[in-house]
Amino acid sequence: MDIAEQIRQLEEEIKRTPYNKATEHHIGRLKAKLARLKEEAEKQRKKTGGQTFSIKKEGDATVVLVGFPSVGKSTLLNTLTGAKSEVGSYDFTTLKPVPGMLEYKGARIQIIDVPGLVEGASKGRGRGKEVISAIRTADMILIVTDVFNIHHIDILKKELYEGGIRLDQTPPDVVIKKKERGGIKITSTVPLSIDEQTIMEILREYRIHNADVLIREDITIERLIDAILGNRVYIPSLTVVNKIDLMEVEIPEGAIPVSAEKRINLDLLVEKIYKKLDFIRIYLKPPGSKPDYNEPLIMRRGAKVEDVCRRLHRDMVENFKYARVWGKSVKFKGQRVGLDHVLEDEDILTIYSR
Repeated sequence: MDIAEQIRQLEEEIKRTPYNKATEHHIGRLKAKLARLKEEAEKQRKKTGGQTFSIKKEGDATVVLVGFPSVGKSTLLNTLTGAKSEVGSYDFTTLKPVPGMLEYKGARIQIIDVPGLVEGASKGRGRGKEVISAIRTADMILIVTDVFNIHHIDILKKELYEGGIRLDQTPPDVVIKKKERGGIKITSTVPLSIDEQTIMEILREYRIHNADVLIREDITIERLIDAILGNRVYIPSLTVVNKIDLMEVEIPEGAIPVSAEKRINLDLLVEKIYKKLDFIRIYLKPPGSKPDYNEPLIMRRGAKVEDVCRRLHRDMVENFKYARVWGKSVKFKGQRVGLDHVLEDEDILTIYSR
């Protein structure tokens, strides 16, 4: 029996099995085995080669437009950035990633239109695996549908999830330290909904028989598997419903109604993209000089001094001595910090190098 058939049978068994405390261990083991087989299938696919999509990231952040064919992604890209993505009334007009650059509040936001996804994309339909692989590198995902296809939103989210993309989530707060002997020791700082036996079954499915496991959240089976695999990506997202000038529909909560062609609500969309990317401004101060307040360095929240060094010059980390910071991230003005210091919005930074 090949891997594809094993995956199909496991999916059917999970659907047939009612979920309750009595079946939790069994379902946990099945889901772990299913995730493992999907990983093996993906590794086999990559070994066979084939055409792939790649995204060359530029600017301060990269936003990828994700949607079914013919929902207006190309028009939206062109309108927001002045790019020249081909627009057509037929499916699969965009056959490769098309970039554009949006400049807003000092930030350069790269927006990329990728080939349309379809149902079954995560299993390879319509070259979906290659497209999803490229999407995984994004800093943010813009899910785009239109007023005629609101149901696409849930389908797209499911395909992205199956492709290892976790929208608007943080990584599981789980630490697994493997060891040579001593069995599995589970420690939790919060009450858990799943019991230790289920956790042990899932770990053993991945041949983890000796480990210290620290859990700091009420973990689900799926998030525990994500923690074990360690290859999921966690990307913020916004949902856009296009073509609102053509028909009145009920817009899902949280979605942004726009018309790319008529330029309706595009200012609102741009502002929400900017806020969702959670930028911070860093003012660079050369040694012995005043800070440059006119052109701040735009970084993402959580950026460290090391990230700034890498942005400025590839050799700056290697030649780094120390830095001084004025602002909200330090206790006193001009505090001396190292590469791992986390910066805050409007910090002033001086870097000293060898």
